[in-house]
Amino acid sequence: MKRSGHLPMPPLAYQDPVFMESLPARPLRILAEYIDPINRLRRAGVGDTIVMFGSARILSKDRAEAALKRLQAAAGRKRTREWHTKIGAAKSIVGMSRYYEEARELSRKITAWAMTLGAQPKRFVICSGGGPGIMEAANRGAAEAGGSSIGLSIQLPHEQRPNPYISPELNFCFHYFFMRKLWFAQMAKALIVFPGGFGTMDELWEMLTLMQTGKLSSKHLILIYGREYWDKVLNWKHMVRTGTISEQDYEMLQFADDVDEAFEHVRREMEKYHLALDTNE
Repeated sequence: MKRSGHLPMPPLAYQDPVFMESLPARPLRILAEYIDPINRLRRAGVGDTIVMFGSARILSKDRAEAALKRLQAAAGRKRTREWHTKIGAAKSIVGMSRYYEEARELSRKITAWAMTLGAQPKRFVICSGGGPGIMEAANRGAAEAGGSSIGLSIQLPHEQRPNPYISPELNFCFHYFFMRKLWFAQMAKALIVFPGGFGTMDELWEMLTLMQTGKLSSKHLILIYGREYWDKVLNWKHMVRTGTISEQDYEMLQFADDVDEAFEHVRREMEKYHLALDTNE
């Protein structure tokens, strides 16, 4: 049967939200998470990055101390075993807050130094996972130095908003973990690993594996910050003794226990291997 008039014009496929969220369009979504950062990072003049990882649960010193005081006030004299446990955990959080403050100061020092190298392109821009904790401290230190910094956030089932210290034009959000990891590695010349949990170790192992297998330059710096924490969590030398990694693998790691020591590691390695921007890497 012949119809009168015309059918409505269907939407263009790339403007159809139903299609773009569908399984067949997944390659397009993945490609978008690669192309968008390329475009925005180039527009911002970012030459390369220094990535800082660590726990999202580590608080700044003032917030950790305020939380402890609130808990002690709420407990009053009712110091039951449960309250002692809670107060003990809060004291531990206060102790760990030193890493927030040290990450903040290290980021500030690196950014201030990097800004003396010029802005065409911007060298050694601080990059974090975009969230709270050590990530926030890294972006915060860069902002306090007056420099740019990058946040590579990830969509999670529980809401985790980007911290307020990321440069707005360099605030990214990813759906795919592997694309986020690619952008951590793509432009990084150094990885500084503060105390953290599963996510921090996941990123550390990813970078180490890429270096071990030659997929990432051996000239990249892997700096483990805070032996007091990491030596209790990971027995690096036991892996060497048992042959699961080689001595050469172990030597990919460098260690620091204070801000000045860490900064000197970074400055020395960047000046030695990366100060002349190599666009072919």
